[in-house]
Parts: sequence; structure tokens; C-alpha cells
Amino acid sequence: MESNKYSKAINAHPFKLTDEEVSKKVNELLAEKYKENNITSVYKKLYSCIDLTSLNSTDSNESIWKFTEKINRFDGTNPETDNVAAICVYPNFASIVKEALTADVKIACVAGGFPSSQTFSEIKVAETALAVADGADEIDVVINLGKFLDAEYEDMCEELTEIKEACRHTTLKVILETGALQNVKNIHNASILALYSGADFLKTSTGKGYPGASPEAVYVMCHAILSYQAKTGTKIGIKISGGVATTEDAVKYYTIVKEILGEEWCNNTLFRLGASRLADNLLARIEAK
Repeated sequence: MESNKYSKAINAHPFKLTDEEVSKKVNELLAEKYKENNITSVYKKLYSCIDLTSLNSTDSNESIWKFTEKINRFDGTNPETDNVAAICVYPNFASIVKEALTADVKIACVAGGFPSSQTFSEIKVAETALAVADGADEIDVVINLGKFLDAEYEDMCEELTEIKEACRHTTLKVILETGALQNVKNIHNASILALYSGADFLKTSTGKGYPGASPEAVYVMCHAILSYQAKTGTKIGIKISGGVATTEDAVKYYTIVKEILGEEWCNNTLFRLGASRLADNLLARIEAK
């Protein structure tokens, strides 16, 4: 009977649009609102919302140190453009970033068997706790997609709750891997379950192995966050990652978040973009103005 509470949570937040209806609404929203947000002041805001990411098999202590120094050097060079929001690395590099970092930027670590989430729950919890102990301010983990798709909601949610407890004071970003979820109903239901399991942010994708972010997925996730806030009074952030490289992409996602959740979400406490190439593209556009 315990699993019924998860079905009840989903049913408390009905989402009745089809995939086709969501696509149509997204296209209409962007056709109407994109242009007003495609401006330099928004580019600057978007830069300050980036989780600048290095998640490579070839990462080393030296390469992550240099990566961090690049962010340090940006600090204060442009008084009109704030630094990125966070550096996102594998958990074994949290201590390196903490030692090298002088900029006022958060340390985010992927954990929990990223990117597949296929390991023992005990390992996921331990990896999270170790990253926090080494200096992580934020933890990004993937839901157990197999459990979700088999409707084993209790197992999936209890694991997320344990990871949240291991986060202690840090922010938990829960990655839905929307490109693997097949349809908007699954994206919405996964969003609701993640929210009720302690997510501080919902995140689209790992960017590894499956299609990344899409405007349709972000539209659905925003509606889940909005519904959850209406029921609980709690504001949950949204992080968009997986193939977000161009300024145009970033402005599209910003427009969707702004129109559904409101201006109060349009800052780096509630809105993030996970990217490695976007930062340079945004800076080039900012400097070209």
C-alpha cells in the first residue's frame, strides 16, 4: 500500500496535454515571446546562470585546476557580467576545485552513479556524502530510470530521499534524463516524484547517451514545478542541460521558464544552464554588442 502514496502524488498534479499539444503550445509561446528576450541584458543574466561543466574521462587534477583558474580569471573582468553560477565536475574533483577556487562560484558535483545511475544505492549515498565532505555545494544525480519506467516508484523515491539526506545542507539537483522518458506524461510524472522525494532543482539531462534537453520537456517540467508550488508553497529550481550550446537555445529556454514560472525564477538561485560551450558563445555575443 505504501506505493499508493506515490500514485496519489502524481494524481494530485494532473497534466492532460498530449505530446502534440505541448509542441504546439511551445511553438506558439516562442513565436510570441522569444524576440523580446533575445537581448544583451538577458545574455548577461544567462551567463550568470551557467553551471560550467567538465565531465570527461580524461579529466585530471591538473586539467580541473586549470579549468577552475579560468573561472577565477573571469571574476571582476567585466563589471556588467557576473561570473558563472557553478563549476560542475565529477565528485573526486570537489577538493581540487575547492582548493583552487577564489571566485564566488558554487561547486557542483555529479554523483549517484552518474550518468547511468546503475549502481548500489549504498554507493550512491556514499558518493554523495563524500562529495559534500570534500566541498560540494550542490549535487546532481540521475533518477533510477529503470525503476521509474517499471513503475517501481517506491524504490526510486526512497533512494532519492536517502541521497537527499546525504546531501545535508547542499542543494540536490535531480536529473530526469528526459530524452529517455519517451513522452510528456512520463516527464511530468517523473518530475512530480522527484519533487516529492526532496529535489531542490529538476534537471533535464546528463548530456550523455540520450537526447538532451528539449523545449517540450522544459515546458512540462515548469508546469510540474508550478503545480508543486501551488500545493506546497515551495519554489523548486530548474536546470537545463544536454546539448545547450548556442545563445539561441539558451534564450528559448529562458523564455519558457520566464513565461510559465515568472520573472522570479530568472536568476541563478532558481534557474541554471548546464553547459561547456555556451559560456564562450554568450560572451562573444555580449562583447559584439
